[in-house]
This record gives sequence, C-alpha cells and structure tokens, in this order.
Amino acid sequence: MPPTVRTLRALVTAVALAAATLTGQAPQAQAAPPGERDVTAVLFEWKFESVGRACADSLGAAGYGYVQVSPPQEHVQGGQWWTSYQPVSYKIAGRLGDRAAFKAMVETCHAAGVKVVVDSVINHMAGPADAGATFTGTGGSSYTKYSYPGLYSGADMDDCRASISNYQDRGNVQNCELVQLADLDTGEDYVRGRIAGYLNDLLSLGVDGFRIDGAKHMPAADLANIKSRLTSPGAYWKQEAIHGAGEAVSPSEYLGNGDVQEFRYARDLKRMFLNEDLAHLKNFGEAWGYMPSGSSAVFVDNHDTERGGDTLTHKDGAAYTLAHVFMLAWPYGSPDVHSGYEWTDKDAGPPNGGAVKACYADGWTCQHAWREISSMVAFRNAARGQAVTDWWDNGGDQIAFGRGAKAYVAVNHEGAALTRTFQTSLAAGDYCDVQSGRTVRVDSGGRFTATLGADTAVALHVNARTCSGAPTPPPASAPGVSFAVNATTVPGQNIYVTGDRAELGNWNPAGALKLDPAAYPVWKLDVSLPAGTAFAYKYVRKDAAGNVTWESGPDRTATVPANGKVTPADTWRN
Repeated sequence: MPPTVRTLRALVTAVALAAATLTGQAPQAQAAPPGERDVTAVLFEWKFESVGRACADSLGAAGYGYVQVSPPQEHVQGGQWWTSYQPVSYKIAGRLGDRAAFKAMVETCHAAGVKVVVDSVINHMAGPADAGATFTGTGGSSYTKYSYPGLYSGADMDDCRASISNYQDRGNVQNCELVQLADLDTGEDYVRGRIAGYLNDLLSLGVDGFRIDGAKHMPAADLANIKSRLTSPGAYWKQEAIHGAGEAVSPSEYLGNGDVQEFRYARDLKRMFLNEDLAHLKNFGEAWGYMPSGSSAVFVDNHDTERGGDTLTHKDGAAYTLAHVFMLAWPYGSPDVHSGYEWTDKDAGPPNGGAVKACYADGWTCQHAWREISSMVAFRNAARGQAVTDWWDNGGDQIAFGRGAKAYVAVNHEGAALTRTFQTSLAAGDYCDVQSGRTVRVDSGGRFTATLGADTAVALHVNARTCSGAPTPPPASAPGVSFAVNATTVPGQNIYVTGDRAELGNWNPAGALKLDPAAYPVWKLDVSLPAGTAFAYKYVRKDAAGNVTWESGPDRTATVPANGKVTPADTWRN
C-alpha cells in the first residue's frame, strides 16, 4: 500500500530530528531569562515598526531587558484584538507587519540592547463559526476550520471537536476546543514538527524567546517535546498557565519547560492595593504558596486580565502605578509591564491598526513609559541579587524596604502625606529619588528624611546618585498643591486646572494650567501657593480646536498646609 499522508509526515519529521541530533542541537530548558535585565515591556498590539522605534528611543535606555510583541503569524481578518490569536498559517503576515518589518524590528531592538520575546499561539488554529465556509487570512491564505492548506488537515485536529466544558477533567481541558478554536493534536509527531518549525523560523530572524499562549491546554510533555526541537538552546520560554483552584491541570506541571506565569501574584496585588493593607506584603511570594521565584513570570495586568477585571488596570489610578513600583522593587519573579491602549469595547483592536505615532496620543496608554514605572526598571537592575532588608510598615498602607546596600523604596498608599526618617543600608551621600527627580541625602547612619504625598513613592538606588537630566519639581517642603486627577480622554484632548487664584488663572479657561499626562489616566501638576492658602478649583478639558468642557459638580476646595503640599486625589466628574 502507498504510505499515508501521516506516515510521510512522520518520516519527514524523523529525518529532521536526526539532522538536529547530528548538528548537536539539543536545547535544555532555561527557567530564567539570561542576563542582568529581566523586565519585559509588553507592547500589546503595537506594529513592529513602532516596537523598533520604542526600543531605540526609550526601552534600551530605561533598562528593559526584553520587549514582548503580539503574535506575528497570519491570522483571521478583522479589527478586533483577538484576531491576532487565531492563526491561519505560520507566515509572518499579520496586521502588525510583514516579515521584513519583523526582522528590522528585531535588529533595531538588539542594537538598543533589548531582546525580543514573541507571543506564540501554538495550541490552536482559527475557528470561524461557520465551519463549512472558506475564508482568507491577513496574508492571503484560504482556509476553512480544520483545513489550513499546506499546513494542517482535519486529521491533525480530531482529538475533540467540542468546546472545553469541564476544567476538572484533564482530557477535556487539553484535548477539546478553547472557545471553539480548532485544537491542534500536539501529541502528534507531525504537529509537533510544524510548531517547532514555526518557532525555529522566528529564531532564524533573531528572536530570543517565546511566550506560549494557552500552555495549560497542551500537555507539559508535548511542549517539552516541541522545545527539544528548537535550534537555540538558550531561547527563553514563558508559559501562560492560569491557576484555578481545584482544576485538573496545575501551572506547576510546566516548570520543567521554563518560566510559568504566576497569575495569583497579580490577583493578590489587586486585593492588597484596593481592599487590604500593604503591610501584609512583607513576605509576598513563595510564602504565599506561589511557584519558585526563579521560574515565575509576574505582572500587574495583561491584555486578558485588564479586560476580565481580575487584576488592577490603568483605570485604577494610583493603586495601579504603585503596584508596579512595588513589583519592580520586590525580588520575586521576572516582571512584565503591560502597555496597551484605551478601550470601552473589550473586543476593540489597536488604534491606527497598531501604529503608535506618539505615547498618550490616539488612545495609546504607554504604561511602560510612565516615569513612576520606567524609573523602577533601572532600580530593579541595580538591586538584582539583593535580599529584602530594613522592612518598615505602619500596619496599614505605608511600607518601605531596602535591597541590601543597593536600593531602597518607600510607598505611601494612604490619603495623607507621610513625613518620616527612614533607616536604610545605603552608603552615605546624595541619591536621586527616581520617582520625583528630587535629591535625597542619606546620612552616615544610612538614614534619610522625606515627605511622601498621598499615593506617592520614593525610590533610591546606587546607579542614580545625581538628578541631572531628571525632572526637578519644587522641593517636597515647598508649600503649594500637587494636583492629581484621574481623567480619560480621546486623541487631541488635554486636562487643565483653574481656580480662584491668580496662580490658577482666576477661573479663566484661557489661563488654566495644563496637567502632565505622563501617568495617564492620572494627570498631575505641582503649583506653588503660600502656606495656609484656602482656594477653590475645578478641572477643564480642552480639545485640539480649543473647545472647553468644564467638569460637572460644585467647585472643589482645598487648603495648603503649614508645611509641604496639599495632595488632592481627584476623579473627573462628567
């Protein structure tokens, strides 16, 4: 009898494996990112050209070790973000750019000292609702569900053609269809070979690692086999395996393959920063039942959780920003900083098809570039390898801790200012508070005194001893007001403040003061006012045409204290 298609595929795969063995290509699992910089900027749904520009302009200089890009393979057509996660073929031909643009991005990022991780969708193929219809992908490939010409046929997706319905059943989770997407039989040798071929193609373009989307829906042994076929033994491997209490599949099963994303970390940060006391974070990490730090990837939010509501999001204002400060200062796991865009429709795709003309424009939120977050990347790099020392807390939402003699951070997540002398293990001398750009002097005993406004932090490290080139707002002791308002806008709009003082424009919108969107959606501005001044104020929104919209409600009021600043934490009133 003539050999079957599957037999021929097996023969081809066997030859390829033999060749790999002869050339000595036998990769080993690597649980932690190589190098001294372990923070990843996740530029969700950014075009490759825009990613390359970000690497050159800011990521490298800030100290990010990695940038993660959204799935590059050909996918179903449509404007929604999730179309990127429905593969049609393994050609580099998605909406974010073609093969040439992808390769140029990798080269640009490498030149800036930033490695590239690819979000890799290998559990499934596209799953149109009408399984009998023929469709065309973003790269021109025709396909139907269960038939992707030149790549897979129905025989490669015949384990289970029903949707996953029972997370207490291992076979149901790992063999059936995730939201009706055509599930690949990763136990099949041919499928493993084609997936490895796709990942090896990306490696040939210079990619440094992979995030494995939907890892829990593939047996760990199948993924280990696929990884064993890679041509680069040092490729970073980060697996999405969402923890679910009582479920049949545990994320820890995947630790032998590489890093695993610790979803409990992000969920607990939300609980701590919104509902409980930060003082409880004193032993945050493995003592909370998490996976080993050296094999865990952590985050405050990602593209799924910000839409699902189970973690903090950028719409949570200071809680979100300070959670990043804590994550980047705390020695557990390898952190991801999610950077996306504004949305009201959870399905909405990226603005401008993924082209980022500028941060904070066209709806791009650019969390990776917020000063409070980006400044902590270098802090983390400086503190690498140092244990937590000098812990302090007030029993509530004010905490501080050091990282040996390398770094120190204090966080005030309460509604009033905190003035305190902090004990550190830092050497005496001047340091730049990378959160504010102000100089802080540490005495010979390792102590410094600082005032932290409500919902602010102070962060010092040995690689930032001077504040040259950093913002230099008025000293913390100077009297006045630190405005902060959570206000979402659309492209072309900005937020201003005005009030009943000359310093605030005397209620004249033309003289209103523009607030800084660097921590968007929180807009900030420091204004000097005499101590004891009682004043009224209100926020206004202006668009590119000069149209003015006043926030609703009565005038806001505040009084400058005898020392320091009043620090209102406001929310725009529609």
